[in-house]
Amino acid sequence: MASLFSRLSGLDGKGYGAYKSITGRYDMGSMTLVIDRVQSDPYAPPSKFHVEVPNPTPELNPVPVCDHLARRVSEAFRGHRDLSIDAPGQEVLPTAACVDRGGTLHIRFFVHLPARGRRILGRTAAHLVCNDLPEAIEEALAGFAPQSAVKLYNQQEEMRAQLGDLVAFVADGAILPRATGTSPLPLASAIPFCSPASLRTNLAGVLGMGIPRGVTVIVGGGFHGKSTLLNALSLGVYNHTLADGREYAITNPTAVHVRAEDGRAVAGVDISEFISSLPTGADTTRFTTANASGSTSQAASVMEALEAGAEVLLIDEDTSATNFMIRDARMKKLVTAEPITPLVDRVRALWRDHGVSTIIVAGGSSAFIDVADTVIAMEDYQPHDVTEKARALAEDVDEQADFSSPQARVVTDLRVNHGKRKKRPQAKIKGEIRHGKDSVDISAVEQVVSGSQAAGIARALGWVEDHLDGHTTLAELASESADHTADLIHGSSHPGALVQPRALEVAFALSRHRGLKI
Repeated sequence: MASLFSRLSGLDGKGYGAYKSITGRYDMGSMTLVIDRVQSDPYAPPSKFHVEVPNPTPELNPVPVCDHLARRVSEAFRGHRDLSIDAPGQEVLPTAACVDRGGTLHIRFFVHLPARGRRILGRTAAHLVCNDLPEAIEEALAGFAPQSAVKLYNQQEEMRAQLGDLVAFVADGAILPRATGTSPLPLASAIPFCSPASLRTNLAGVLGMGIPRGVTVIVGGGFHGKSTLLNALSLGVYNHTLADGREYAITNPTAVHVRAEDGRAVAGVDISEFISSLPTGADTTRFTTANASGSTSQAASVMEALEAGAEVLLIDEDTSATNFMIRDARMKKLVTAEPITPLVDRVRALWRDHGVSTIIVAGGSSAFIDVADTVIAMEDYQPHDVTEKARALAEDVDEQADFSSPQARVVTDLRVNHGKRKKRPQAKIKGEIRHGKDSVDISAVEQVVSGSQAAGIARALGWVEDHLDGHTTLAELASESADHTADLIHGSSHPGALVQPRALEVAFALSRHRGLKI
């Protein structure tokens, strides 16, 4: 470190490019500093550094260990404007910010090397890298005790594995509302969740509300917590950190939040279970469009979710196309030439024929209580089991026709306009991926939780582009490319800010790619 301090000090006043000479490994005594890549100029993305330290708890699950340490480093970096790390959100996911490689923790972060104009501030850099940085890392490691975080993570994994006949579970005492509409933090004044006695169950030692498999409808007045509950279930596919409030909101790991997406691209999807006999004569068994309507987009998303292996669909009427969801008796009499078969007429067949459960938030229509197995009413953010009351109001419905299995699409091409130079896909925000000169809109893929997870999906898309053989299904490509992202995260080099996505989200991004050919 004395050598590095001297080298940095000696660069004072030189052109910014001279910083590249410091790339390499440096012994810091109890840890090793590695300068992976130096930024090209003061206005470029910051330089990539990482520190290697022995894992003090090699016997523990590395995912929560690394997550916990990344959070501590983020706290230690506060106040240092030139030091940053890709801090985890409320979810605990594999992240490139910290990984265990053979019993050694690699803490990866970013350093903005200081300059005045385009001239190096060498002495400032020396103090930043050789004094401030080691002190911050030592602060994060001092008293590092991840046992509680690991215990919680393992408990959440155990609960998810024991769901059995349940599709989801919310513990008594959970805090589901968030502080604001844009904040992931819990609302301090929120009323703790309390399960109704009829749905109360014990899951791995925790009491709470179990939601059975089948068709579940969540009803209630406006602002009483219906969508808040659904959002908690949507993110319950991930484990959560301590004091999130939703630590024990646990959902089947294949659950998918589906919504309408006007204008999205659809490529070769069989939507004939919901839409057929279009006036245009378009083939709905291989439906393709560059500008889907609300109903066709939602029908496509449902079928894509089934194709990708989803066992649970989560749907909120507020973000759904009305004509995809329901069609009342008077409208059926008034309009006879209707190509859309609404979800309410197919949802029981989906459960009966394929074992796919559906949880639906419905505040404006009672149509789904006719086909529901369980009805939960939210009032003042508290759930009430009103299944028997709903059954007394329900009307008999005809047996629904068989629901055909979704076709497995084979990807033949992923066309990208790169211009003069090929660039790998990138994601700056969680709702958009830039691929060449094109953009993939994933803003409606509800379970992407951060820009870094979108970046993980972007790297997966790049892998797909380079590994097409014209014989592989979209679901297989999504799974293999998600594994590629995992390899990048755990690789020896600093990959930047990456968080592991599910293969499901990769499949949905592929399906929305306007260059996709089936």
